[in-house]
Amino acid sequence: MAVLSRLMLRFRTSSTIRSFCTKYSEIDLTRAASAEALSSALPVEDSKEKGRNVHWVFLGCPGVGKGTYAARLSNLLGVSHIATGDLVRQELSSHGPLSSQLAEIVNQGKLISDEIIINLLSKRLEEIQAKGETGFILDGFPRTVRQAEILEGVTDIGLVINLKLREEALIAKCLGRRICSDCGGNYNVACIDIKGEDGSPRMYMPPLLPPPNCESKLITRSDDTEEVVKERLRVYNEKSRPVEEFYRARGKLLEFDLPGGIPESWTKLLQALNLDDHEDKKSAAA
Repeated sequence: MAVLSRLMLRFRTSSTIRSFCTKYSEIDLTRAASAEALSSALPVEDSKEKGRNVHWVFLGCPGVGKGTYAARLSNLLGVSHIATGDLVRQELSSHGPLSSQLAEIVNQGKLISDEIIINLLSKRLEEIQAKGETGFILDGFPRTVRQAEILEGVTDIGLVINLKLREEALIAKCLGRRICSDCGGNYNVACIDIKGEDGSPRMYMPPLLPPPNCESKLITRSDDTEEVVKERLRVYNEKSRPVEEFYRARGKLLEFDLPGGIPESWTKLLQALNLDDHEDKKSAAA
């Protein structure tokens, strides 16, 4: 609570955050304090390079592939990819003061508190600002309407991409995830082949297998059990589905149904974002 107390103290002397709190009927001091933490860390939009002012968010159920597509887009556009899941895992591996508390939350498939997530996110945004970067793609935040309101109060999110995938495919993907304990590479041993029913097309997602030197070093995330995966999906449907409506009502939501594996889905996602020409030009210049 020390971090929150400091933020609330700063809140009392900040006219910007007082205005933000008034905007939301002064419901929650914690929300306003969190907003100030993010506001002070968010980079200033002063670059005119294409893609540098991208402020995008990826939504979607756990395991849908937000990290994969957000990372690819960030590389294509030359902006930072901020994955709150990665921030949490880095904190867990650091064995710092938060690691044991986070481990218990993650292993139960529950949502991490706003205070913890915003603390980690603020640190990452400060690093981006120090590098002089202005654009970013968020992956894993916001997960609640409350978090979306905090983000809305401190920056203008231009686009929210909502990745969608059938639940049976989601569960299979999560259970098939593997990480190389040596290089940290992410792979998936699941071969998903779902026959189309009631007019829906067949879905085929081939496994993403590791190179020979990583085969014997694969490990499974501790929270990738069927019980925890189903609990994460339940929590998402309860807490995060309303976030989709939050952005849909603001005209910022792009719904994208993943049609299959990465090669097929990536091409169609770029077309949906009108970025297919952008990738072609970048490839030609490489």
